[in-house]
Amino acid sequence: MKCLVVQPIHSDGLDLLRDGGVEPVISPASDMDTVSRAIAGCDAVITRDAGLSSGAILAGDRLKVIVVHGAGHDAVDKVAAARKGVMVCNTPGANARSVSELALGLALSAARLIPAADSAVRAGIKGFREAETFHELAGKTALIVGWGATGAGLGRMLDSAFGMRILVFSPRAADIGGYQRVRTLSEGLTQADLVSLHTPMRDETRGMLNAETFAATKPGAILVNTARAGLIDEAALAAALAEGTIGAAALDVYSSEAPHGPLAASNRVIFTPHLGGTTGEALRRVAVGAARNVLMALSGEKPPTTIDPLPEVAA
Repeated sequence: MKCLVVQPIHSDGLDLLRDGGVEPVISPASDMDTVSRAIAGCDAVITRDAGLSSGAILAGDRLKVIVVHGAGHDAVDKVAAARKGVMVCNTPGANARSVSELALGLALSAARLIPAADSAVRAGIKGFREAETFHELAGKTALIVGWGATGAGLGRMLDSAFGMRILVFSPRAADIGGYQRVRTLSEGLTQADLVSLHTPMRDETRGMLNAETFAATKPGAILVNTARAGLIDEAALAAALAEGTIGAAALDVYSSEAPHGPLAASNRVIFTPHLGGTTGEALRRVAVGAARNVLMALSGEKPPTTIDPLPEVAA
């Protein structure tokens, strides 16, 4: 049996596949034309943010399972997979600690404008600390949007390290660990000094931070996004920064245009290149988890993280 590996994964995951009798096939590139040519003869696929297109799925003559290296599976055409009877599963939670730690680091960096301060020193610019305003996190209020593993991890860190008051907006989360739930996003935004996004992309979350919700935000709030780019209306964010509604923003996910557009003009915006789950520790955990899912699926078992077929296809 063979497993096509669309993008590089930790060697421990590859070793686990080999030990289980599955030959890893490394795709020469991650574009879907190349993947469509490489997928023939493969029983499984492990993919990261490149996903898997309908064309690539149709080209898989032996394909039984698609495993997403990580939690986000938006880039996999699940309709095409379901119609072909191909199982899709992901590996949520394995990189949660790393994403939570990055969100914490971004919050601190935004509160103290650390990247802008570094740039000013390197450029020999004097008076940076006198010209800018900086803030502590201690004792402030944080709104965590999405109480999954990453959001919950960050909330606990902010509570234990800084004594922050933790508000949670996560309608689907049954247990929020004793923290305070807000019924609406706006209810939390009016109170929060720090807003951190950890929710999946769904129809109801797309563009959830927009001109209307920014208008309800506590002036000067810090915004952190390590979840999905489409959660934020970037034009509205640029306006909110210019008006001072948002004091600073730290973005690990964003549109391809953002680092060269209006947001890039502000030294109160931090961009990182989707670093969330890219620590060595997280990459190992996710790769091993993905390989285990492949081996389980090819042995005839259903991995516990299998994504159920879409209702319209299942019917």
